[in-house]
Amino acid sequence: MYRVCFVCTGNICRSPMAESVFRARVVEAGLDGLVEVDSAGTGGWHEGDGADPRTVAVLEAAGYEQDHRARQFRASWFARLDLVIALDAGHLRDLRALAPTPEAAAKVRLLRSYDPPAPAARAGVPDAADVPDPYYGPFDGFEECLALVEAASTGLLDAVRTAVKEHTP
Repeated sequence: MYRVCFVCTGNICRSPMAESVFRARVVEAGLDGLVEVDSAGTGGWHEGDGADPRTVAVLEAAGYEQDHRARQFRASWFARLDLVIALDAGHLRDLRALAPTPEAAAKVRLLRSYDPPAPAARAGVPDAADVPDPYYGPFDGFEECLALVEAASTGLLDAVRTAVKEHTP
């Protein structure tokens, strides 16, 4: 089983959205028996809570299923995970610092790095590779978040499909 975990700050907005979208992509690709998808937060403020109602509304309107309970990412998880996907540069930095080994830190990637049409991100524009946190903003921030997650999910799926082929005898 190839394991992917999406990580944002509180695990109630961006990472559960990415988890739902990517899980749907995995199922559509016929990889659901080979790839496990989940999510977590860098902090534990919302542990046990469901996803933000705005996240749920955006996901349901787009046809995605979700059944989520927030949890905090733990350093011990690196041993069982193949890929840890950070939703912004701060999460990337925090996760790499939390990693117990250089090999574990190498498992951490930024979600938008899988979105080839993100030219500002490739050009090194600060924060351009982030999925912005919609929590304190208006509802359309959640819709923007979904669009960014969906765009990056195609490239991520290609990378995971390749990795699964390499791991499958």
